[in-house]
Amino acid sequence: MISLKKWQESKEELATRNVKLPTYDVVAVKNVGKEEPVWIHFGGGNLYRGFHAEIAQRLIEEGKLKSGVIVCETLDKNIIDDIYAPFNQDLLQVIMHENGSLEKKINAATADSYFCNPDRQEDFKKVQKYFMSPTLQFATFTITEKGYVLNNPDGSLTGMVKEDLRNGPDSPRHTMSIVTSLLYKRFEAGALPIAMVSTDNFSQNGERFKTSILTIAEGWKKNNLVHQGFVDYLRDDTRISFPWSMIDRITPNPSESVKKGLEAVGFCDMDIVHTPKQTTIAPFANTEVVHYLVLEDNFPNGRPDLSAGGVVLTDRETVDKADTMKVTACLNPLHTALAIFGCLLGYTSIADEMKNKDLVNLIKQIGYREGLPVVSNPKIIHPTKFIDEVINKRLPNPFIPDTPQRIACDTSQKVAIRFGKTIKAYQTLQGKNVNELTFIPLTIAGWLRYLIGIDDQGKKFIPSQDPLLEKLQQELSQVYLGISDMHLIHKSVTPILSNDEIFGVNLYEVGLGEKIERFYLEMLSDKGAVQRTLHYYLNKE
Repeated sequence: MISLKKWQESKEELATRNVKLPTYDVVAVKNVGKEEPVWIHFGGGNLYRGFHAEIAQRLIEEGKLKSGVIVCETLDKNIIDDIYAPFNQDLLQVIMHENGSLEKKINAATADSYFCNPDRQEDFKKVQKYFMSPTLQFATFTITEKGYVLNNPDGSLTGMVKEDLRNGPDSPRHTMSIVTSLLYKRFEAGALPIAMVSTDNFSQNGERFKTSILTIAEGWKKNNLVHQGFVDYLRDDTRISFPWSMIDRITPNPSESVKKGLEAVGFCDMDIVHTPKQTTIAPFANTEVVHYLVLEDNFPNGRPDLSAGGVVLTDRETVDKADTMKVTACLNPLHTALAIFGCLLGYTSIADEMKNKDLVNLIKQIGYREGLPVVSNPKIIHPTKFIDEVINKRLPNPFIPDTPQRIACDTSQKVAIRFGKTIKAYQTLQGKNVNELTFIPLTIAGWLRYLIGIDDQGKKFIPSQDPLLEKLQQELSQVYLGISDMHLIHKSVTPILSNDEIFGVNLYEVGLGEKIERFYLEMLSDKGAVQRTLHYYLNKE
């Protein structure tokens, strides 16, 4: 049997099993990373393990990067304790091809890992020292969109953020406060330059990142806990940059089927871990073949040749166009629609959903008909070719073990971008009118239907995690399967559909609220109404 923990003792055996091994001096690269860090990554979950670590390994093998990546986790210490440390920071990357083959690679590009939280002072102080190092060029982030959120739905700061603003940089709790405190250490070390690169999957991520960091810093300045010079340092784009990015690689939670496939070829330590913080992670990371990372090329302290790792480096405008194309038309809204209706219709596989003609037609209508007409071509990726690849190749891949339940997580944090931006475009662009939209409003109605936790067969299910789930379900507490009272529907959904914090617009003010209410009522009429409503509107014309 082969142990990932001792893979270097099994190189010959791994080669016979077609496992690609690092071609560099692993110990030397890890040591340089620990002593002279260049790249720190926050968020040690599956996306880093399935994508960023691969970029780093390619750079190292090309001789473009001499030091391993330092990984920091701010929320879930078990990721570090159960997955990184026991395996010497190494992982087994598994790329799942359409023909069912598993391409396997040992990735040793991570130099060290830390639970970067004041709860673990030893780790926290070590990361502080890294941020004081002049060799550090950039930090990347995959902490999910909610990791940048400082406010409650009503716009007020959360209790944790208020506490952080009172306590200052020595004992931060929120991830944005932790990162701001690390930048304060870098400021105190000589106002050293660095690029802070959000690679999280939402539009204009660098702008929101900068706004969140400045909110914390300005709060500390107001409370006389930091100097004005620190705020000025953060605002100086020649010292601290917040590049925008577009990222795309489907990296689902580790799959039991992949685990069994790895055990079948001799691996013995592939157990999937479910942490108390509800992270699902494993010694392996399974991901798809297709991937994109488009970055604004703004690195004030220099950078390795990231293009050698497959990264597209460009200007902010092009990044924004590429991201808008993906998150508002070509992938993310399609994913969200499949997630919502997949949960309602009893699916546990995205690939299986792609066998449902109505669901395939739905995402085609959202993408080709409603999304593409209002997006700009970024030139580096053609929108039509992108969406063709998504619908015809990526989503139907039966060997990508992705689930609608995973994608449905945090939907309230996503719909403003995935649907709200397209709705705004139909409001503002000449020759367009929101009344042209049918399938985006239908999907929003589907989300309201999903929120009551009753599937299309009348069975209860537990909706996926969402920071607003409890509040949204309270608003819909009087809604039930079989309801026919439109007045009660209107009363229940108005606080949700009018909330521009959720959708980016007030859906009543733009003229879609009543249409969504009608769709919602139809989906609630009785068992099977969700599938019937979809089929009716998809075949109406």
